[in-house]
Amino acid sequence: MTGNALRTTAAAALAATLLGTGGCSGSKEPEQPKGTASPTARQAPAQKLHWDACPPPSPAQGGGQAPSQEWQCATLKVPLDYAKPEGEQIELALIRTQARDKNNRIGSLVFNFGGPGGSGITTLPGAAEEYDALRDRYDLVSFDPRGVGRSGPVLCLGDRQLDAYYASDSTPSTPAQEKQYTDGIRAYHEACKTKSGKVLPYVGTENAARDLDELRRALGDEKLNYFGISYGTELGGVYAHLFPTHVGRAVFDAVVDPTQTYEQGSLGQAEGFQLALDNFAKDCVDRGDDCLLQGSTVKEIEDNIIALQKRLETAPIAGIGDRKLTQSAATNGIAQALYSKELWPLLEQGLDEAEGGQGQLLMALSDALNGRDEQGRYSNLGAANTAINCVDSKERYDLAQTKAKLPEFRAASPVFGELMGWGLLACTGWPVPGSRKTPDVSAPGSAPILVIGNTGDPATPYAGARNMVERLGPGVGVELTYKGEGHGAYNSGDPCVQKAVNSYLLDGTVPPANTTCTAA
Repeated sequence: MTGNALRTTAAAALAATLLGTGGCSGSKEPEQPKGTASPTARQAPAQKLHWDACPPPSPAQGGGQAPSQEWQCATLKVPLDYAKPEGEQIELALIRTQARDKNNRIGSLVFNFGGPGGSGITTLPGAAEEYDALRDRYDLVSFDPRGVGRSGPVLCLGDRQLDAYYASDSTPSTPAQEKQYTDGIRAYHEACKTKSGKVLPYVGTENAARDLDELRRALGDEKLNYFGISYGTELGGVYAHLFPTHVGRAVFDAVVDPTQTYEQGSLGQAEGFQLALDNFAKDCVDRGDDCLLQGSTVKEIEDNIIALQKRLETAPIAGIGDRKLTQSAATNGIAQALYSKELWPLLEQGLDEAEGGQGQLLMALSDALNGRDEQGRYSNLGAANTAINCVDSKERYDLAQTKAKLPEFRAASPVFGELMGWGLLACTGWPVPGSRKTPDVSAPGSAPILVIGNTGDPATPYAGARNMVERLGPGVGVELTYKGEGHGAYNSGDPCVQKAVNSYLLDGTVPPANTTCTAA
C-alpha cells in the first residue's frame, strides 16, 4: 500500500513539528525578516482572476491526477515584499468549485488546511465531500500559501537525498551520532538557502495573512469567510489581528495554541501524541483477543512499542523497495496514524507486521507524513514547514540547551518525546532569523469566530482552543468543545459539530458559548 492511499485530510495536510526534527549549531544571524509593512489595506485595484481548468498537481504539490471539471484554477499576484508593494511579485496558486445555489450564494469560503506547508490545491478537492453541505451557498476556495506547492515553493534537498534524510537517526545518543545528526541538518539548511534563498525571508505567517486579504479582494468579497484547520487557525488568527474589520464568518478547527512558544508547542504535541497513543492502546485492550498486539494493559502494549523502537535503532527491518524501516521512520509512521481514528486499524496492523520483521505499512504511513508519493517524489511540505516555522519563531537552541531539555520531553512521552525534544534544533542556524515568540491574534472589532477544540487531538491539544478564545478578545472567540479523537472535529463527521458549524457559516447563527459535542 502506498503513502498516497493512506492520506487523509488531517494527516496529509496538517503534519507539524514531526516534519522538521532537526537543526544545526548556531551561526551569525542576518538582518530581521523582511516584508513587515503596516497592516493597512492596500489601495491598488483588486485583481481580476482568470479561472480555467486545473492542471495536474506538480510534484511540489504532491502530484496525482488533475481534479475533475467542476474545479477551476487561477493565479493571484502578490508582492514578494509587502514593504515594497510595487516591487517583485510572486504568483499564488488558487482553486475553487462554485456554489450550487447561485440565487442564495453568500460568497467564497476560503480554506487553509494547515501544515504549515500543506497544498490547498491538492487537499481541497480530496476533502470536498466532507464540506459538501457548505457548497450549497459558498464557492469553496483554497490556495497554496507562499512558499508552498506552486506559490514560490521553498525547495531544499532532492528526492534521493530526502530518502536518506528521513531515514537518518533523529534521536542521537553518542557524540558521533550527534555530529552526524547536526551535520545532516546543516546540509539541509544550506540546500534550502541555495535553492530558495530569495523567498526564505518572506514566507512567514504575517505575509501569508496579507495574501489572504489580497485574495479576499480579488474574489470580490467585502468580508473574508474562512475555515482554518490546525496551522490554518494560526494564520486565521493573525489575519483577524491585522484586518479585524474584514473578518466575515470564520471557523477555527484543531486550534494551534497562540500562547505557546515553539518549545512549549513541541512539548504539548509530545503530550498530545502520547495521549492519542494511550487511547489507541486502551481501545486495543478493550477489544481483547480481537486486537493483534501483544499485551493485556496499555503499559504493556506501549512498552512493546518502545522495545520495537530500540531494536530498529540498531537493526532496521525491511521497508518499501530497497529502503529500510528505521526508528525515526517508524516513529513518524506511528504519529501519522494517530492523526485520525480511521487510521488506527492500519497502525495496529503495521505494528504487528513490524514485530514480525516487515515494516512496509509503517513506512507507508511515514511516507504519507513526509509527503512522499508512490513514485518516490516528495512534495515540498517538509521544506515549507521548516521555512515558515523558522521565519515565524525566534527560538534558537544550541546542542547543550537541547540535551538539557530532553528529560522533560521523555517524561511527556516515552514514545515521541525524544524525537520531539531533538526537534528543538530545527531552526538553529537557519539562514533567516525568526520574527516573534508567539503570534498576536488579538482582534478587537472582529466578527465572531467559532473556535473548536477536540479533547483527543494529538497535534493541537485541547487547551489551545480556550487560549485562542481568550487571546482573540471579548466578544470575538466562541468556544465549542468536541469530546472525540483525531486531529480536528468537523472532519470527524460528528453531527453535533457539523450542525453548529453549518448553522453559523450558512445562516449566521452563532452557537452558545461553551457548547459541547460528544462523539458517539
